[in-house]
Amino acid sequence: MSNSIEKKAHNADKMRLFRELVKFGKRLYDQGFVAATDGNLSVRLDKWTIAITPTGFSKGDMKPADMVVVDLCGTKISGNHNPSSELEMHLTIYRMRPDVAAVVHAHPCTATAFASTGRALDEPLCSEAVITLGSVPLAPYATPGTEQLSRSLEPFLEHHDAILMANHGVVTYAKELSRAYMKMEAVEHYARIVLAVRQLGAANVLTLDDRKKLIEMRSKYLANCSA
Repeated sequence: MSNSIEKKAHNADKMRLFRELVKFGKRLYDQGFVAATDGNLSVRLDKWTIAITPTGFSKGDMKPADMVVVDLCGTKISGNHNPSSELEMHLTIYRMRPDVAAVVHAHPCTATAFASTGRALDEPLCSEAVITLGSVPLAPYATPGTEQLSRSLEPFLEHHDAILMANHGVVTYAKELSRAYMKMEAVEHYARIVLAVRQLGAANVLTLDDRKKLIEMRSKYLANCSA
């Protein structure tokens, strides 16, 4: 009886996470952060498995039944479709960051423009961005869907929760899918601010003392997010 109850609870939780993948995939699409079949999302189901969006699907037109379950070696366990071609990138993040339970990859226009001009989002211009994101580094270009792409991210994964990928897009990750998605929104919002600042031509960078105070606030913010 106990095993049956546990199995039902596990299945109910899995379906809840499938629905979240659909929900936030549609948000990415509605916000214009992805087009056509771009982008991918995943969530950690347990210590050994993740659920990821299928390849070749519009993120605005997915259903819970479309999700694919794989283990941390990339072996497909269940699903009617093939997993995203960016699966290896997701697996690398989960392996290196055991605290992470959700990954979002998209191509928001302004942030991707920065990535395509070889520019990180690491200038301390806006207090909220420092608290929410810290800095957003730029990983060197590597072909999407390859092991080389995963390797290009590895140096940045431990100390950052959002990364620009040169000539490609953005990846964000967090303890929950909602937070990983919100980080994607925050990256694009900050990219628009930085672009506007550069167009105005008079950047007022935060002082070192101000940055130290904001970093302290960021530590408290992250602690609250983990609570």
